[in-house]
Amino acid sequence: MHRINLRQCFSKAILVMAVLCAFSMPPALAESIHPAAKFAPIPILSIFPPLKHNGSADDALATGQVVAGAYTMAAPASKPWRIAFLFPHVKDPYWVDCTYGLISEAKRLGVAIDIFPADGYNDLIGQLRMMDEAIAAKYDAIVISPISQTGNNASIAKARALGIPVFELANDSTSDDLTIKITSSLRAMGTDTTDWVIRDAQKRGKKSINIALLPGPKDAGWVMGEVEGTRIAARNAPIKVNIVDIRYGDSDLIGQSQLAEQVLVKHGKHLDYILGCTDCAPAAIMPLHAAGLHKRIKIVAYGLTREMIHHIRAGEVVAATDVKAVNQARVTIDAAVDYLEGRIKERPHTILIKLGMVDRANVDSYDYDISTAPQDYRTTLSYRPKGKY
Repeated sequence: MHRINLRQCFSKAILVMAVLCAFSMPPALAESIHPAAKFAPIPILSIFPPLKHNGSADDALATGQVVAGAYTMAAPASKPWRIAFLFPHVKDPYWVDCTYGLISEAKRLGVAIDIFPADGYNDLIGQLRMMDEAIAAKYDAIVISPISQTGNNASIAKARALGIPVFELANDSTSDDLTIKITSSLRAMGTDTTDWVIRDAQKRGKKSINIALLPGPKDAGWVMGEVEGTRIAARNAPIKVNIVDIRYGDSDLIGQSQLAEQVLVKHGKHLDYILGCTDCAPAAIMPLHAAGLHKRIKIVAYGLTREMIHHIRAGEVVAATDVKAVNQARVTIDAAVDYLEGRIKERPHTILIKLGMVDRANVDSYDYDISTAPQDYRTTLSYRPKGKY
């Protein structure tokens, strides 16, 4: 197979990146465009001790007391609590969707929030520094989306020792010092996505398939969950599923395009599916076209964004598992406020948001308000209630 010319791919990728990249907007302007939103009760699983110590959210799911229910909107706060949110970055649409969920809820609740993005999954040192700065600034609560499943644990323990509650949003950590984890089953991200692939392959009459994974940065908890879940689904599949390659890397468009090219050079002749993270899956689109393999190899995503919806409608990505980023953010800030207000009588260890799945069959009827920011939303990283600061 001829080697893919990435020069044109990268120039197009840079253009796409510029479109996807959101710019900061003053809170007052953002408020005039997006008033405080109301939402229906959110289906969740609440997990209570006893459970495995220093475990993942999926370990909690396997060992704890699991109660199915729904998280209803928290009542407005009695005071303008200050909450810091530490993100790995805001370079891809998933994290932009999370900022929308947080900012819109902060308006409704009447609390002040600041979102501090690191420079990416290679910037653990930067996120640790931001944690120290948030502690020094004496925020009432800190919410962290850890870059590392274990590397953030000491800083979480430091905040707790100083009396600052720390919550987890989306990315997993094995810390036992978190007040509440709010995420989705990361293992289910892998199993649900791979199960869809298996069903699709069976409909096509295939008895065996070759798949390659572009799951994201290696040390991130959500990546570990994706890969583990995919391996579980592959082992239990009614057909032969061969995982022929796994390429790890930060979830930026150009870097993931390079990884996709490497996969296609090595395995393109025999590959059936590429499974990729939220920003990894779209990065494979142009390399597939450049290699002339877009009609044979299908792309499936471990996550859903508004851009992914367009890719599914266009047939460039065939399906995406939905972790419901907006609802994850809503439950997280509501749980933090409920905790600060003393409203939580029995505190769960972990709250899991139930997953969804989008493909060509339901792409036009799916409820995207629970998952993605509105089309005209642009990233806002802070909010202050009017007249209170």
